[in-house]
Amino acid sequence: MLKRLACTLLLVAAQHAGAGELPPIAVYMPKVCLACIDWAEHLRQHGFTVKVTQTDAMDAVKRKLKVPKDLEAVPSASIAGYFIEGHVHADQIKELLNEKPKALGLAVPGLPLGAPGREYSSPICQTACTVLDTETAAPRIRREFYETLLVKPDGQTSTWARH
Repeated sequence: MLKRLACTLLLVAAQHAGAGELPPIAVYMPKVCLACIDWAEHLRQHGFTVKVTQTDAMDAVKRKLKVPKDLEAVPSASIAGYFIEGHVHADQIKELLNEKPKALGLAVPGLPLGAPGREYSSPICQTACTVLDTETAAPRIRREFYETLLVKPDGQTSTWARH
């Protein structure tokens, strides 16, 4: 019984230690972007330590991170030498960090519905922070097809994930 308890404690400690291995992510967003706040919370819920900076100088942030103009979204982030542009899913960022491809970063251009922080009704906000969901609201699409793109050093892209 004591051996089993010791093994269980070691397993729990190992799992807990593995969760802390993610590097911190710096998220930049305009003032006030509720969908961006929801995206930052999505990242936190998936184990990231998130530092949020709200700024009126998003163009300067995107230029500093070398985000190609045609791939821009609203939020931008920086992690482990990569940029993350738009509402990229936390699991895809983890995949990027694990695989370490030669790339500038990942991008989800625009604001596709269904991306983290852009859900029709947010699973992390009990009062539907990003969308007012009332009986009088006109029905609208809840999700749309979008791709997460890997941005290569020359600015070319390839599909990293489809949603």
